[in-house]
Amino acid sequence: MNDRDRIDRDRNDHALIVERLARLAAALDRRDWDAIAGIFTPDATGYRRKGRTEIVATIRAHLGGCGPSQHLLGNHRVEIDGDRARSLTYARVYHQGAGAYEGRFYECFGEYEDHWQRTSEGWMLASRVFGMTMSTGDFGVLQPG
Repeated sequence: MNDRDRIDRDRNDHALIVERLARLAAALDRRDWDAIAGIFTPDATGYRRKGRTEIVATIRAHLGGCGPSQHLLGNHRVEIDGDRARSLTYARVYHQGAGAYEGRFYECFGEYEDHWQRTSEGWMLASRVFGMTMSTGDFGVLQPG
């Protein structure tokens, strides 16, 4: 592969990963548990858990019973290394309370560090860590569904 082909492939991979991040954010906000699972490799690590089933269960325990949320992502930095990649993405996540927590909110800010693996199904998350830098509001709005 010549340098021009490698640059084109890396640009395309960068765009595909940023799109996967956007799809994951939307799936989190829609509470689309199957779509969330479909972005992680079967043995992924994330949210202090191992395996996509455990990862989704942990996410569900936080978002399943809270009101609407919005995951805003930006400042994407993606490094491609063959069939592996690393992305660093700023996040601002707003959660609205529901039920007993109606009228309250919890908002957090930080950066996702994601490691990706190219598979036959496209780029999939092999690991995810959220480094929170600040938060405001009532953490109690995060409830299981």
